[in-house]
Amino acid sequence: MELHRPDPSRLVLDEDFDGDQLDERVWLPHYLPAWSSLAQTRATYAVADSHLDLSVAPDQQPWCGDDHTPLLRVSGVQSGNLSGPVGSTQGQQPYRDGLLVREQQRTFVGHAFAGGHLEVRARMELDADSMAAFWLVGLEDQPERSAEICVAEVFGRTVSSAGADVGAGVHAFRDPAVTEDFAAVPVAIDVREPHDYAVDWTRDRAVFAVDGQVVRETSAPPAYPMQAMIAVFDFAVDRTDGFAPRLRVDHVRAYV
Repeated sequence: MELHRPDPSRLVLDEDFDGDQLDERVWLPHYLPAWSSLAQTRATYAVADSHLDLSVAPDQQPWCGDDHTPLLRVSGVQSGNLSGPVGSTQGQQPYRDGLLVREQQRTFVGHAFAGGHLEVRARMELDADSMAAFWLVGLEDQPERSAEICVAEVFGRTVSSAGADVGAGVHAFRDPAVTEDFAAVPVAIDVREPHDYAVDWTRDRAVFAVDGQVVRETSAPPAYPMQAMIAVFDFAVDRTDGFAPRLRVDHVRAYV
């Protein structure tokens, strides 16, 4: 089964990463800074040759290293950001119960999606201790608007000459109206080469595809505005091999 191709006339975001600067009207080059700070969550990245190059250098510091277990390092960009005041629990994607905001964030919505078609074309350089992902998450302007639509999640440990496991689906998190429905599907691709990872979703269903071929379908996804998240993770915090996980994004396109 192939994914239905979107109507070009309904294109609302066409990000080709031209030039040499990230468009910070759309993207914040930080990963969930409310639980840490803007200074300590800034991504390692470059914009060149019409792509966004995210990487995790061996000497990059752990994210929320004094609190998050297990330790990890991450470089990511997101198209929205907000929080409550310092000491409050209002923030995006808290990783444990009772987590408190350490640095209040200004409300920023570079782009938000409440349905339609999202496509990310990217290539990955991963090893067994790293992962790359593209996902949508509720802005959490209301606490229950927290569910996630995971477009694609690839752990390097699943990558082989035959392909890789691509995780896709819906995470309910703290939204009681959403049903958890996520799975990793073997896909015969070389993730080191460019591929199109996409989701097409309405209030009734979400259809996930790789290179236009459907890999999963779920029902009743969240229908409120969601921000885009793009990130590469490294779970080996004491690297001695010099390897830097990398995610190169050629374009991000959204249609309504």
